Amino acid sequence: MELIQQVPEMSVYLAADEAIDHEHPLVRETVARLRGGVIDAYTYAAAAYTFVRDTMAHSADSGDMRVAWRASDVLATRNGICHSKSHALAALLRAAGIPTAFCYQALAEDSGDPIPLHGLIAVRLPGRDRWDRQDPRGNKPGVVDAHFSLDEERLAWPVRPEFNGVDYPVLHAAPHPAVLHALKSAEDRPQLCRTLPTEL
Repeated sequence: MELIQQVPEMSVYLAADEAIDHEHPLVRETVARLRGGVIDAYTYAAAAYTFVRDTMAHSADSGDMRVAWRASDVLATRNGICHSKSHALAALLRAAGIPTAFCYQALAEDSGDPIPLHGLIAVRLPGRDRWDRQDPRGNKPGVVDAHFSLDEERLAWPVRPEFNGVDYPVLHAAPHPAVLHALKSAEDRPQLCRTLPTEL
């Protein structure tokens, strides 16, 4: 699949906004801690990915009812759904000067019933002439086995065209407005699951 930049200017993929608040002190502190002795953008990006994937619980797995949507809040609560964790990872990467975009997948249950959109990111690392999608959702033994990878995608979920699954190719510069609206207006995770769009 060919990924398509929503906006030609690379600078927008480094921007801060209300959800990707990478100027927040907690985001900056986390970046400094993760950088430590890291010498290059590749190693840092992999470390940031692993940190978000493994130390921020996916709230559907943990049973947490809170809805964190702002990157700094996800870092503070160590909690979030896929979209929220993507916001946190994007903030950590953008704060380190790594262009990061938002990507979406339409998925379905085995029955074929659609489920809420799945959110992930794409990174544009120095010296590479392409974007690479990464999925920080969080692994589940025997169910999800996602990894940071530049050679081949190691995402959480495969798209199944037979169930109208879609890998949307657009690289969004900011979280999709419909997704962000659902996150910001939900009182708890069950309500969020009912209001997130199932397609773009």
